[in-house]
Amino acid sequence: MDPRLGELLRTILPAHRFYARKFAGLPLDDWTNLPFTTKDELLANQAAHPPYGELLTYPLERYTRLHQTSGTKGAPLRWLDTPESWERMLGSWRTMFDIIGVTAADRLLFAFSFGPFLGFWTAFEAAARMGCLGLATGGLSSGARMRILLDNRATVVLCTPTYALHLAQFATENGVRMEGVRALILAGEPGASIPATRARIEEAWHARVFDHTGMTEIGPLAIECPANPGGLHILEDDFVAEVIDPATGILLPFPSGKGAGGEGPLGELVLTNLGRLGSPLLRYRTGDLVRVDPNPCPCGRKWMRLAGGILGRTDDMIAIRGNNLYPSALENVLRRFADIVEYRVTIDRSSALAEMRIELEPNTNPGAGLAVSVVNAIRDELMFRADVALVAPGSLPRFEMKAQRIRVK
Repeated sequence: MDPRLGELLRTILPAHRFYARKFAGLPLDDWTNLPFTTKDELLANQAAHPPYGELLTYPLERYTRLHQTSGTKGAPLRWLDTPESWERMLGSWRTMFDIIGVTAADRLLFAFSFGPFLGFWTAFEAAARMGCLGLATGGLSSGARMRILLDNRATVVLCTPTYALHLAQFATENGVRMEGVRALILAGEPGASIPATRARIEEAWHARVFDHTGMTEIGPLAIECPANPGGLHILEDDFVAEVIDPATGILLPFPSGKGAGGEGPLGELVLTNLGRLGSPLLRYRTGDLVRVDPNPCPCGRKWMRLAGGILGRTDDMIAIRGNNLYPSALENVLRRFADIVEYRVTIDRSSALAEMRIELEPNTNPGAGLAVSVVNAIRDELMFRADVALVAPGSLPRFEMKAQRIRVK
């Protein structure tokens, strides 16, 4: 067993009540036989022990930061950090900035809402510690963001792939000539490692795209290196990474030779964060589907590399305006409205920013302002805005087997 894992267990146990109970009676020296951690478990624990669950190693007084997920399973997952854990995540970003080549001379535009999810908060603070000029643009329009980008001669932009395309489209439509940006660090949804999307962004911006991934509950975890586009290096100084068969949970061996397509088999990424001791996650099933690249990376790093980045999810997820949305979370909102009999969702990806349209079939006497109430509930709980319209009673299809309520155009 990796000695760092033994040190982690000795540090957090028995104070961390969730893992003390979860691992009770198990041999702690046999890492691969310890049970996985799932997001459903964490949500259930916080529901049983609100508001933070039993997921803390230290007394609450030690914690100074709170972030939360977007609540795609009906309730947000709240995550606290101590100053020490926060510093470890800033260190992860400093490592990633070094890999990309960001220096104190760069000016970084954060086209990011700065909401309660972790997002680029750690990147913003890490950049400031490095001496970079950080341009926070939360809550601004695309026009205002573009003006800040140009006036301050930003050299690096951090946002989602979708928003990078949208800003480029905005510039074209408004006759704005974008100059000076040399790199985009993109996260929050697939795209930066998808060849066609990546090519469109790089062509529009005349800049290099770097893929990045992280999670509110796990932290910033992977970055693309300049020498090998279209993949992600796991920060193995900060994480222990495993890949399992998502159906059986069996550990997939690290590929020693080329598999189909030159990479290992498709599996689910499992992570243990080593430095976030105040709120650690051990053998956490991320739900992300990946393939391990067995070939040496030209950059010389020995860290695990995920060919093509994050390839998908183990469940049905919709990426909409930078939010990861589970259909079940949307249904959880809609079904609370007694006046809604049936609904249908259409995802329109014909423009740079994906749009969601929801058709609501009401009963014969819907309450006043039903559509507005649904829009507000989705905005407040799922953190995006949908186009909601009422349709005539009886006009939507009915299903006897599994419902097909979501369409993609």
